[in-house]
Amino acid sequence: MEIVRWGLLSTAHINRRLIPAIWAAPRGELIAVASRDQVTADGYAKKWDIQHAFGSYQAMLDSDLIDAVYIGLPNHLHAEWSIKAMQAGKHVLCEKPFALSIGEVDQMIDTSQKTGRVLVEAFMYLFHPQTKIAREWIRNGHLGEPLIIRSVFNYRLEDKNNVRLIPEYGGGCLWDVGVYPVSFAQFIFGGSPAAVNGFSVSGETGVDEIFTGQMSYPGGGLAQITSSFRTPYMIHAEVIGNTGRLILTRPFASMEDGRKMIFEPFEGPSIEIPVPEVELYAGEVEAMHAAILDGIQPSLTLAETRDHVRTVLALYESVKQGRTVDL
Repeated sequence: MEIVRWGLLSTAHINRRLIPAIWAAPRGELIAVASRDQVTADGYAKKWDIQHAFGSYQAMLDSDLIDAVYIGLPNHLHAEWSIKAMQAGKHVLCEKPFALSIGEVDQMIDTSQKTGRVLVEAFMYLFHPQTKIAREWIRNGHLGEPLIIRSVFNYRLEDKNNVRLIPEYGGGCLWDVGVYPVSFAQFIFGGSPAAVNGFSVSGETGVDEIFTGQMSYPGGGLAQITSSFRTPYMIHAEVIGNTGRLILTRPFASMEDGRKMIFEPFEGPSIEIPVPEVELYAGEVEAMHAAILDGIQPSLTLAETRDHVRTVLALYESVKQGRTVDL
């Protein structure tokens, strides 16, 4: 195999970000799309110039036209269709959050191991050079000892019928965008927290529409995360050490959104750190190709993905119990 043939499992809105990345990848080709009915699939295929359209998800998985699928379904369907895809012999790039329980995550990992299919969580920003440069900058001692991480992902969700507001679909701002600050803290501190405290404000449907969390890490690091459906769009991250801080103005966004990374020493002038102008979704696509075609382990491991879900579940449990939860 020299080219990875891709299929989109669903016509989700998020596909519009991944499609150009597949088109631009020298070792990828977008071949097919599947929907729950043929009319929708045909219309989507025509709009995006996709060769094959399937009127059911399983029909695409059963075909021999594709090698890998991107799963952008609602959260509660991620585990089910990732497992079905791997059982059908397809490699899987699954949108975050990976799953809604540790049991589901473990089933997905077990299926990947048994089938030999590549399985990767689609946390696009973790594959972008900026995120990796930030961690290396910190590990090289520029901040001294990293002590505090503060990270935010907020936006206003206007559609009251959105699937993100349905509890049984894995709704809530923490599952939707709070996972970005959670994963960023894990990435920088090098592992999951030792304990968490969560606080939330729920909306009419019962899902969290504002969520804040405090996370303590082995060695003394602390992280503060915020997510919301009720405030205007805002993303931000900063890592504070004992000799300076590193600011990421758009840690989870594209270059065209004004992405900058700034180091502010507590003594001396600020420095803007150059960030390669790489398309935000390109890295995760290339990581899939390297894993499938070259056998190279993706930089985001399944153990790290498991910890993402485990930490989110602990934060929700903290809200439920009204106390600190140990991991």
